[in-house]
Amino acid sequence: MITIRPAREGDLDGFLALASQVEHWFGPMVEEPGFHRAVKAHIRDGAALVAESAEPDGSADASGPVGGLLFGAEPPTYHVHWLVTSGRFRGAGVGRLLMAEAMRRYVTGPGTVEVITFGPDHPGAVESGARVFYERLGFRPGEAAGPGPEGGSRQVYRLPAPVRQV
Repeated sequence: MITIRPAREGDLDGFLALASQVEHWFGPMVEEPGFHRAVKAHIRDGAALVAESAEPDGSADASGPVGGLLFGAEPPTYHVHWLVTSGRFRGAGVGRLLMAEAMRRYVTGPGTVEVITFGPDHPGAVESGARVFYERLGFRPGEAAGPGPEGGSRQVYRLPAPVRQV
């Protein structure tokens, strides 16, 4: 069973473990002080989520989080700053659960949710499944964005933010 919760101060190492799995696509993060600062700031601001897998006995998986998300809200625009699922859990719905919780917690609509993901020619575009993932959630490709830190192409994806019923 996968549970989603707000990240806590002690979750930095879990975010770094997730980052280590995707540095070949995103560029250096684990040793980058800027990434550490960004994760800590999102946690401090309540804008970070963690996905955990429960063991059969109900305890959290000792290997750490199986997904993480950093989010930003500047209504009417909302930003998925970073979303990673552990390799062994990719395709198991973890990313979808993280996005659903982020939409519930942070998006007050109307507006637009944006994410910058791999450009169509980036090796990670297919291998990671990121573009297909966002398209299945209803995001549509937009304009090209600046290259990532590793030099690979990036593209903006957008989703109309749903209007919340109060």
